[in-house]
Order: sequence, then C-alpha cells, then structure tokens
Amino acid sequence: MTIGRRGLLAGGALAAAGMLTGRAAGHAAPQPGPAVREETRSLDQLYREAKAEGGTLTVYAGGDTATQQDGNKVAFEKAFPGITVKMVVDYSKFHDARVDTQLATGTLVPDVVQLQTLQDFPRWKAEGVLLPYKPAGFSRIHPAFKDPDGAWTGIFVDAFSAIYNVEQVGAPPPATAGDLLDPRWKGRIVSTFPNDDDAVLYLYKLIVDKYGWDWLARFTAQNVAWVRGTQEPADRVEAGTAAVALGTDGALVPGAGTKTRFVLPAQDPFMAWAQRAAVLAGAKHPAAAKLYLNWWVSKQTQSDFYMWSVRTDVAPPKGFRPIWEYRNANFTGFERFMGDRRLVEAFRQQLTLFVGEVHGAPSPGWLGLHPGR
Repeated sequence: MTIGRRGLLAGGALAAAGMLTGRAAGHAAPQPGPAVREETRSLDQLYREAKAEGGTLTVYAGGDTATQQDGNKVAFEKAFPGITVKMVVDYSKFHDARVDTQLATGTLVPDVVQLQTLQDFPRWKAEGVLLPYKPAGFSRIHPAFKDPDGAWTGIFVDAFSAIYNVEQVGAPPPATAGDLLDPRWKGRIVSTFPNDDDAVLYLYKLIVDKYGWDWLARFTAQNVAWVRGTQEPADRVEAGTAAVALGTDGALVPGAGTKTRFVLPAQDPFMAWAQRAAVLAGAKHPAAAKLYLNWWVSKQTQSDFYMWSVRTDVAPPKGFRPIWEYRNANFTGFERFMGDRRLVEAFRQQLTLFVGEVHGAPSPGWLGLHPGR
C-alpha cells in the first residue's frame, strides 16, 4: 500500500524502521543564531527521547475530514509503539487562524503544524514562533520545498487537477480543462468550491488565465455539484456518483480495484505544492515533534507517498518525472499566489460571481479554538 488521500501507509517497512513561547513583537526578522545542522541521530535514538519526554504528540494537519489522517497516525504509532499522536484535521485556513489566536493568548496546543497556507510560514519564522530544525535527509529535499534555515520543511508533494471514474467515463477521458465543457459531462461533474480552498482557487486561476472567463461561465453551466473540502469530490468519483471531479488529487499509480484516475495534463496547467510542516517554538513535546518530521522525510515514507516526494533522491513511480520537471505544474507559483493576498481575495470575489457563495458546514466539522487540548 501507499500513503493515500486518507493517509494509508505501507506499515511493515515503517514499523521496522521504528524499531531500529511567546511571539516576537511585530514582523521583524529574528536575530541570527547559530547555524542549524542536519539531524544525525537515528530514528531509534529520537524514538527513545520522544518516549522519555512523555510519548505524546499533537499535530494540526490541514485536510478535509476528521479521519483523513488516521492512516498516517496509525502507521506512525505502529512504527513507534508507545508514542500517541493527537491528529487534528481541519482546513488550513482555520488552523492558521487558530494557531495565531493561541499564540496571542498563551494557549498553544499543537507541537507540529502541517498546512497548505504557505504564506504563514515565512511570517511565523519572522515572528520567532517556529523552532529551526533540519531533519535527517534535509540536504536531499528540493531547495524549493524547504526553508534554508530549517524553519519549515515540505513533507510531501500534492497536486490538484481533474480525476475521473474509468467505469463512468469510458474513452476518451477528459485530458484538458477545455474537455470539461463537452456536453457529455453536464450534470456529471463535482468540484470543491474554489472560493473555499486556496489551492483549488489557484488551479482555477491557472485555468482562467489560459482559457478566459468564458471558460468559467461555460463550465458552471455544466450543472457542477459544488461541495466543501477536496475529499468529497474524490469519494464521489470513486463511488461512481460523479464521473469527473475538478480540484482534487489522486494516486499516480492506482491501487488494485481503484476506479479513480488522476489526470496529469500534458500541456494544460495544473498545480502542485509541498505541504509545509514545522515544529512550534512553544511545543510541549519537541522530541516527539522532531521524530515525526524525521519519519515523514525518511526515504521509506517518501517512497510510500501516493504522489511525489520532496526528496531529490527518491524516484517517482515508473513513467513519471520528478514534479520539478513538469513546467506546467506551477510548483513554485502557488507560494507566490498565496503570498499575494490582494490578488487572492480579488480573484476569489470575481470567481464567486460565477460559482456563488460557499454554503454548507465545513467537512471536518466545527472544531473550536483549542482542539486537541
């Protein structure tokens, strides 16, 4: 098995591997400290330190449903018996606001944040609220996917495009955003509200930049089913209740019996990014947090991920190239987009005129201010 959308892991090899403060004022850059060196301790050494610390860890993970990271939690705990992970999944845009509020009130809960709100990490670094740390293998992570000072690191590469159900679609499947305007897809498409998720919003921005606003007008006229979160579109396509989804991901190599196929466009734009993770400077369990980051960026875990690795020494599945070799992946563009909040909000409002206001409860539920406490 691979690490899939619901966090499914190849547990056997990973289990074997396991045996082996307050915020700075303003946004000024912190004073330079000693250079952070890449971790040299083994997973087994880090494991012993995490157990001695108390054996617990709290992670705020960006995602779509409460159980979406359960597979990763189970695999980590299986690899390191005695370490318990509180895995709190919510939209990244809620987690970052939650962390900011906790920091401002001295009530910080998580030890680790792993989010798609890429713009938060440089700000948090400047505010001095991240613990600089370079897990083992840091030097092998692509330069675009890490902070040179170790404030954060990418832990996996995700990509959003279209997916389809092989039994519902037949031949030929949609290969471009333009193909989704074909009348045969009317009433058979599901999409995450792009004005609810900035990663999906960026994908729509890339498509509109290529095809124009007329494409969006014609696409919305296809009677698209709009939902919250990117998990439900994937679930609907796999179940066959929708033929096509736009604005979600899928395994590069489908598992046995899986009906979903990910569309990797040949020339059309799609979007990819490295989900960033960081240890908070006020973490109550820094040893367990470091173990977690080392586990994620280890060659074994990276090899098991269902899309692309952040490491330059882990090959993608046969038939695929490293994500940085796909010029249409826009793998550095998402960071620039997320950093330009004026552009993000302006495009969001324009797009809302076509797709309508977001409605419905958030798919992870309402978690409040201090989940995981």
